[in-house]
Amino acid sequence: MVKRSRLVAFLLIILLIFSGLGITGKDILQGIKLGLDLQGGFEVLYEVKPAKEGQKIDRDALTATVETLYNRIDVLGVSEPYIQIEGENRIRVQLAGVRDQNEAREILATEANLTFRDVNDNLLMDGSDLVEGGAKQSFDELGRPNVVLKLKDARKFGDITRKIVNMPPGENLLIIWMDFEEGTDSFRETGADNEKVISAARVDQVFNQDSVSIVGNFTPEEATTLANLLNAGALPVQLDEVFSTSVGAQFGEQALDKTVLAGIIALIAIFVFMIAYYRLPGLVATIALAVYLYLTLLVFNLMHGVLTLPGIAAVILGLGMAVDANVITYERFKEELKVGRPLQAAYKVGSSVSLTSIIDANLTSLLAAFVLFFYGTSSVKGFATLLIVSILVSFITAVYGSRFLLGLLVKSNLFKSPVWYGVRQKDIRDLRENVETIDLPTKFDGINFVQNRKKFFIFSGAVLAIGLVSLLAFKLNLGIDYSHGTRIDVFADQSISAEEYQEHLKKLGIETDDIVISGDEKNIGVARTQQVLSQEEIAGLKAYFNDEYGKEPNVSTVSPMVGKELAKNAMIAVLLASVGIILYVAVRFEMRMSVPAVLALFFDAFLIITVFSLTRFEVDLTFIAAVLTIIGYSINDTIVTFDRIRENMRKRKRIKKAEEIADIVNRSLRQTLGRTVITTITTLIAVASLLIFGSEAIFNFSFALFIGLIAGVYSSLFIAAQLYYVWKAKELKTKGVLITFKEKKKFSDEPQV
Repeated sequence: MVKRSRLVAFLLIILLIFSGLGITGKDILQGIKLGLDLQGGFEVLYEVKPAKEGQKIDRDALTATVETLYNRIDVLGVSEPYIQIEGENRIRVQLAGVRDQNEAREILATEANLTFRDVNDNLLMDGSDLVEGGAKQSFDELGRPNVVLKLKDARKFGDITRKIVNMPPGENLLIIWMDFEEGTDSFRETGADNEKVISAARVDQVFNQDSVSIVGNFTPEEATTLANLLNAGALPVQLDEVFSTSVGAQFGEQALDKTVLAGIIALIAIFVFMIAYYRLPGLVATIALAVYLYLTLLVFNLMHGVLTLPGIAAVILGLGMAVDANVITYERFKEELKVGRPLQAAYKVGSSVSLTSIIDANLTSLLAAFVLFFYGTSSVKGFATLLIVSILVSFITAVYGSRFLLGLLVKSNLFKSPVWYGVRQKDIRDLRENVETIDLPTKFDGINFVQNRKKFFIFSGAVLAIGLVSLLAFKLNLGIDYSHGTRIDVFADQSISAEEYQEHLKKLGIETDDIVISGDEKNIGVARTQQVLSQEEIAGLKAYFNDEYGKEPNVSTVSPMVGKELAKNAMIAVLLASVGIILYVAVRFEMRMSVPAVLALFFDAFLIITVFSLTRFEVDLTFIAAVLTIIGYSINDTIVTFDRIRENMRKRKRIKKAEEIADIVNRSLRQTLGRTVITTITTLIAVASLLIFGSEAIFNFSFALFIGLIAGVYSSLFIAAQLYYVWKAKELKTKGVLITFKEKKKFSDEPQV
């Protein structure tokens, strides 16, 4: 009997879902804050040091500095700056969308410590004598731009000018300094040529007034900047730049367009594949995936997160993981149909028995993502945040959303034919035959995984040996993130050569042979040097290449200290993720599964490192994010495989021969191989789209993911499962017999039919 109410409910829900997506989707997309790599801007990490001898850098000093920085940023017109205290003495500032990066850097770093001195550098008056917020840009009677300062005490200024008037001729000058350094700066040595000297005015009479005008060789913009700096207040500390990166606005827009295009292509390809392979469940999966994308961006928007290039990659990667949860369910559903269960019973059992695999796989992936969040910095932390959101939302939409929708269609009794679910009628057994799912034939029955384990071990060992030799001979092509120096990316409308680029750098006093030309039109030049450029050098470099190519270059600098810290944190992150996975798998499964699982993950990570060593691709800040993501994703395959091995072991109850263990491992691998292939294909589609159509800025990141996905499949099938067999067979040899156990009935057990 057809239950039309179920079908009507399904259609109404779909109508509501897509109506909601259409009405609110545009607002959500517009409300998402874009990172500096998607709209241009810059990021800088400051180390906070005492401005005066004996000053203590505590939480109050850091908080006061952050407040001053916010006041200064207000004048730049940046709507949503990011300023964060890190550790005991660091402050990170991110300004996405800032128009004039050089002006922004100058406003942030300038101490704005204004002092009035005589020619002997004696302090006469400082910023504490000015009325707070009393500086303003104006013009004098000759139309020259100036800055008018409001003074607290007119009599004090009168006493100062009286003292200077009485000085010998030629020395009756009132010197106004910006950021004067005791013991370093001297007016008698440098005169007015010192760039810190704002004004050196001759005083011929006494002034008893509450304002003073600073007249220099200002442009109106420079005078306005000075007034804004003085109103924002002097920095209470000294800020030393230890890390910085800047992205030109045009590059950010291009990167956004390319990566969004890659995401759309990946989405369409995955949707077509799922519908073609799974038919009706595939259609439901595409609806759930659309909801997943919507909810992920909605949650991220509500969290006021900042979307970066790696963040977009996290969303696309999460799409693959959402597909995985659906595939696990649908494959189990198809198996239950094949053993002869009625449609609704097969759907119920398939959904139940697949739940534990999905939970375990998502939890282990979350573990790696959380480690990445706590030990990542900047865009890596943003990537981890969005990855965590993606995993949680994908679990909800796949386990509850798609199952609920598919349940409505199944219970409507309108789609009874197994063809609707990708199962041929000739593959379905009679339920009275009492065939177990473990006994079902698969497309891979000709493969004997366990019998060929030694070949797999030899091949894996050879790969490790090649990797070790490569690392000893060539090492890794470490980017400045993990060493130190400056990276300069230039973009031109026409092709450029390495020699041309090198000549430009020489004119700027930058010597390097480490230059790579890339891009479809050979119009992107990347140079690395161990020199850590100063703020002034970066400003000059940006101006130079802007004149040459009409685009500002991207510039990143890393101090040696920060490079070492990033490398150390990367090692800690990998070790913690590995220990966490060992403990989790040991508790949920058994120790003989946990150690092989982690060894397989180490193989995945080492293979990525080997490929990067051989190809000489740069290992940058996002490399560790890619490695940890693969660790989390690869454990999915291993967990699903071990979950099926555990299930099939319990069906045997008593095991007396190693051949029985081999049979169980082989059958389990064959049963899960279809799911592994499908999930890997869909995820590889997403990553390949990023590689081909995405931004060059995340090419290395996407390439690491691509290699890691392939390695993850290999290690799950040919390393983790084979090591488990070897160790389990040794346990059998020691004990003589293995007694498995049957769990008490619970929600995941098969119902009576």
